[in-house]
Amino acid sequence: MSKRLEGKIALVTGGTSGIGLAAAHDMAREGAKVYITGRRAAELDKAVQLLGHGAVGVQGDVTVEADLDALMKTIGEAEGRLDVLFANAGGGGLAPLGDITPAHFDDTFQRNVRAVVFTVQKALPLMRVGGSIILTGSIAGSTGTQGFSIYSASKAAVRALARSWVLDLKERGIRVNVVSPGATRTVGLAELGGESKEAQDGLLGYLASLVPMGRLGDPSEIARVVTFLASDDSSFMNGAEVMADGGQAQI
Repeated sequence: MSKRLEGKIALVTGGTSGIGLAAAHDMAREGAKVYITGRRAAELDKAVQLLGHGAVGVQGDVTVEADLDALMKTIGEAEGRLDVLFANAGGGGLAPLGDITPAHFDDTFQRNVRAVVFTVQKALPLMRVGGSIILTGSIAGSTGTQGFSIYSASKAAVRALARSWVLDLKERGIRVNVVSPGATRTVGLAELGGESKEAQDGLLGYLASLVPMGRLGDPSEIARVVTFLASDDSSFMNGAEVMADGGQAQI
């Protein structure tokens, strides 16, 4: 039985941990040759070793245009094309209204919006008919979250980008979809609770209590949604937002 991404070339930004690493692993398992990015060399090397399957790590920061140019040049020279782009890199912190600073705003939008725009734009010359672009959204983009308004706004912007890009790319036959995770058990989520394990566990427990399924998501569960959107199994899905959140956004 053939694998769903056999022979595909895939790029996962922010692929050294969490959802990005899990998605890279799942796509490689389904036959794709996967390129991942990360800012820190040691973490990137470790992730490549964990992935196996001929995965390639390219060190760089998606907020730096020169790094994006170098990344696409590397893939272009080695492969000549790109079939799947998972623009996953991003993040953000808590800041309630009254404590929001220009630096917090700029950092969040630079990572979650500006970097996504230019990652996708710079990847387009490598992409062919039938290509799939997946953006990482969040249920925070369509639900209220105390102290998280700037992050939420940045993820709402990601959703809006996808809606327009499907029109920009319709003549090229390239699909754009969004995967929007709910609370998922990652290091990044835990660290929002603070430095102590007690505080982190408290946050994760509280977030789990908000999910109808009564638990947090696992990165591997989000990864399987990404692989689905990358594959021909989702060939008639375009401009969609897939909530992978245990039902939280539905209540």
